[in-house]
Amino acid sequence: MAKVLRKAELNSSVTLLEVEAAKIAKKALPGQFIILRIDEEGERIPLTIADYDREKGSITIIFQKVGLTTMLLGDLNAGDEIKDFVGPLGCPTHIEEGVKRICVVGGGVGCAIAYPQAKYLHQAGYEVDVIAGFRSRDIVILEDEFKAACTHFYLTTDDGTYGEKGFVTDKLKGLIEAGNNYDLVIAIGPIPMMKFVCRTTEPFGIHTLVSLNPIMVDGTGMCGGCRVTVGGEMKFACVDGPDFDGHKVDFDELMNRNSLYREHEAAAKENHACRLETLGKQLIQ
Repeated sequence: MAKVLRKAELNSSVTLLEVEAAKIAKKALPGQFIILRIDEEGERIPLTIADYDREKGSITIIFQKVGLTTMLLGDLNAGDEIKDFVGPLGCPTHIEEGVKRICVVGGGVGCAIAYPQAKYLHQAGYEVDVIAGFRSRDIVILEDEFKAACTHFYLTTDDGTYGEKGFVTDKLKGLIEAGNNYDLVIAIGPIPMMKFVCRTTEPFGIHTLVSLNPIMVDGTGMCGGCRVTVGGEMKFACVDGPDFDGHKVDFDELMNRNSLYREHEAAAKENHACRLETLGKQLIQ
């Protein structure tokens, strides 16, 4: 069991939970993730560790309420408990020797994963620029936290309601062409965004890491649910990643695989809503 210590709604669809998990907090590093199960009947889902406090013994997770499990997770409050909370899993982000200047690019809720990366690297002495992109002003998250965890911070919105209008790739290309010589770019967010960040950096020969968090089940590489093709070879995101060389990832295959369970997810949400409605009617009677 893992107890929820704190809850914060970052916007209408994104929630932060700080969870008591001393053993995980003791070993966690940026880039790693946990797998949780809300109750005995719940599915297992992976969530990247957004932050950790070794002294307090807590792990922070940030998630978007899109499927049944994340919706149920968003219903929890301080004092509630999560049935299973396992980690840290995956390989920590590895920075090669000689890297000095890094640009971390986050998109939407992916910024929750980009933040611990930027924070850790900035504290380690790297020069870190951050580009955070959102559809519009109303879903911006972690702005103040990013500003304190990087050298330069750039915020973009698709509709221009906040920050600079445009996509993260527009800003990244502009910074590179303006003479910002990045040794490494780390892209975290929706798969299409990461794909086009890689297309942006490839002509400039800038090494680019992407954080892949496809469908994971057991987190140990035994189920094969998180297969990805990298450089023509099959990898497992849970044990070989989640960070991979973005210029070698087969993004089209990954997008196709991630769409396989959309109908099942929609059916699970509808079934849950029907059960709640039936239960409500029974209570009224």
